[in-house]
Amino acid sequence: MKIKSAEFVTSAAKPSQYPSDQRPEIAFAGRSNVGKSSLINRVLGVKKLVKTSGTPGRTQLINFFSINGDFYFVDLPGYGYAKVPVEVQKKWGPMVEAYLKNRPALRAVVVILDIRRTPNRMDLDLMDYLTYYGIPQIPVLTKADKLKRGKQAVQRRRIAECLDVDAPDLLLFSATTGTGTKELWESLKDFL
Repeated sequence: MKIKSAEFVTSAAKPSQYPSDQRPEIAFAGRSNVGKSSLINRVLGVKKLVKTSGTPGRTQLINFFSINGDFYFVDLPGYGYAKVPVEVQKKWGPMVEAYLKNRPALRAVVVILDIRRTPNRMDLDLMDYLTYYGIPQIPVLTKADKLKRGKQAVQRRRIAECLDVDAPDLLLFSATTGTGTKELWESLKDFL
């Protein structure tokens, strides 16, 4: 897809702060520091639209980005380990749940997993939640460049077993090399 424009629109903590125009939305979810921001920037071909950080937990609100004026990418706060106060972390769950459960414009969620890690309970809970509410999900394994090809295949199979999916259904992605960018756009087109 040709990206003509990509711009930050708003950060939201509650539904009244979401954009009101109901353009289609694709959300991005995953553990803290899994590479959500880097993935979004790479897919859009923009270096610093979404702020990246080596510190887990930087995204603390739901961030909306208008793409080509036609649809939104929605960056959700990461879950799990994060260097933020416990009170802030406790607000994330209900904030994200309210978005996922009640947003008619939401078309799909890109579930981002680090290829080097086995999915944990929170990853599985997120995917079960999306399945329960009938929200389409696109599982993506980030940081593929961190492993050699043979190890990628082993990890992909291992993660597929954990998720009870076929290994080819897990898209390999690298924000560094661009691996998987075209394939992710192909998956997203079905929902846009």
